[in-house]
Amino acid sequence: MILVERSAHVAAPVEAVWDVVQRAEQLPAWLAGVRAAEVLSGEGFGRRQRVQAGRGAAHEAEVIAYQEPTLIGWRERAKGAGARAEARTEIYVQLTPDEEEGGTIVRLIVVRWPAGPVKAALLRLGLRRVGADLEESLARLTDLAAVG
Repeated sequence: MILVERSAHVAAPVEAVWDVVQRAEQLPAWLAGVRAAEVLSGEGFGRRQRVQAGRGAAHEAEVIAYQEPTLIGWRERAKGAGARAEARTEIYVQLTPDEEEGGTIVRLIVVRWPAGPVKAALLRLGLRRVGADLEESLARLTDLAAVG
């Protein structure tokens, strides 16, 4: 398992940030590396969505954590030959009201289970990139939530 997380203060109330992060169609506007996203079925917990990465790969995802207005998480699966080759990624967005400064503390968490040791080594080499993408995502989210 590989875990990367970043957090930032957003000068907007939790509800405004939630309005952005819980809508699948908003993912390309704030989540770095996402080119398109659409809801396939459902709402809230169990919602199915398709997320297309900037590099062209599309994955179906299922919302596996949903606590309005503070937590949403989804799981993407990429399947290979055999059950041992399955890779998965979970992405969580956690929102906490910032009592001291006002606004919201946003925590982005990416957890990856690579398909085998070679993939794990390659993912570890790319950890800085994942962290940079999360920082870019937080900056975009800050702009969107403040405007919204």
